[in-house]
Amino acid sequence: MQARVASGRYNSASEVVREALRLLEDRDQARSAQLQEFNNQLQRCLTSLDRGEHADPAVVRRTLQKKSDQHRKRRA
Repeated sequence: MQARVASGRYNSASEVVREALRLLEDRDQARSAQLQEFNNQLQRCLTSLDRGEHADPAVVRRTLQKKSDQHRKRRA
């Protein structure tokens, strides 16, 4: 924290803490939005299955792999 203040980017340790808390809140909100979208998609899939529709396992596997790869690239 002191190194950040010493760098001149922040005027005080409290500014560093406020920025860290803001970033944490942003991350939590983004994660919440991701979780909500996952739950919405899951509900759509379950509703589809309840109607007797089904998905090709190979297509589902490719889709999940693609999303996983995209997520890893964003985090890298």
